[in-house]
Amino acid sequence: MGSVETAGGWMIGVLVEPQEQRGGKAGPARLFFAVAQADRARAEWAAADRAMITGVIASSPFGGMEPVEAVAELSIHAIASLGLGQGQIKAFGDKWPRRLLPIKAPAASDERD
Repeated sequence: MGSVETAGGWMIGVLVEPQEQRGGKAGPARLFFAVAQADRARAEWAAADRAMITGVIASSPFGGMEPVEAVAELSIHAIASLGLGQGQIKAFGDKWPRRLLPIKAPAASDERD
């Protein structure tokens, strides 16, 4: 018997410069992807590959966020609830995926002077 994996996958955030104007928003958009890949590095690469369809990945950190960053580890049950098979990806767009990640870290735009 093999070992039991604790991670079903990862929620990855990718900073993307969109191909079209985003209504006056400054800086790149952070897109979220659920990746059914237990290996974090492979999940980050898979999310980056998918994000390149949307636009160019940011070349440097913005607002304290890395261009490609594992936001949270997802359980096997969370991955199954999304209907993802091994290696599959689900895009969540730029909205915080609160159903899977209920606690939101303050964004750079939430900071007060």
